[in-house]
Amino acid sequence: MTANENTHHYHLTADVDAPVATVWQAWTNDKQYEAWSRSVPGSVAQDVQPGGKWQASVALPDGQEFPITGTYLNVVENERLDMTMDVPGSEPEVMHLELTDLGEGRTRVALSQTCATQEGHDQAKQGSQMLLDWCAEYVTGS
Repeated sequence: MTANENTHHYHLTADVDAPVATVWQAWTNDKQYEAWSRSVPGSVAQDVQPGGKWQASVALPDGQEFPITGTYLNVVENERLDMTMDVPGSEPEVMHLELTDLGEGRTRVALSQTCATQEGHDQAKQGSQMLLDWCAEYVTGS
């Protein structure tokens, strides 16, 4: 079995009516990210540079907090973030954020990740779709 046969990949996109720089700031500014990502207030910290760390905690429906941390691997301003996602109880996985300028103040936001298990894939894909939706709502003011 090759490595590709034992992995589960997803790639999601959303086209938003906001300039690339606005979307970039929504992802890389602590206060903005906290405002739209449903993170626990005060839990977001990002050092957006290769080797920099990031952290955020998500409030679960039962009131518990779910901490997520990671490291930025590659940062290309207004274009790309590659970062590890270190979830408690799981091996770190890499998530990719790509921003494409569509012109006329529009941006394509793409999230992709390869997961080791189908369960991890399903959870990560669902979470990433929520992030895309919430970010689009935030940057468009809807």
